[in-house]
Amino acid sequence: MSTIIYPRSPRETMCGWVHLPRFVDKLRLHLAGQLAVEYQENLTRGFDGRWLTAAGLDAATFIEVVKNSITDGEVADWVRKNVVRSEAEKAAFRDAILDYPKADDEVMQARLRMRKEQAGLLQRAEIKTFVDFIDADEGRL
Repeated sequence: MSTIIYPRSPRETMCGWVHLPRFVDKLRLHLAGQLAVEYQENLTRGFDGRWLTAAGLDAATFIEVVKNSITDGEVADWVRKNVVRSEAEKAAFRDAILDYPKADDEVMQARLRMRKEQAGLLQRAEIKTFVDFIDADEGRL
């Protein structure tokens, strides 16, 4: 039986970006051959892909940054130097991630309900977003 090493919460920040520490964790785990199967299909997609788009980066470039760094500080230094976005742009990304899906997005609300049901969390009314779901599923909420 293998134990899943969970990446950090998508709520955590680095350089003012939510989700970035989680993405770095996922890449480090992937590069070490320790990323759980459940995370592999969406690596660099989903919220990872949304961060890459907001940052104006392609996946291969950022994977190399993480691969060639040892600490979060080194990644943060690279991001500060190479990803120049305003605080307003970072805030818009934060809001889009933390409030996803919106209450009126029927398709994604149905997907969230399905994911909650699959994880045995359907009764958890406080899980209203995918970030809530991730934190609950990984034992933080």
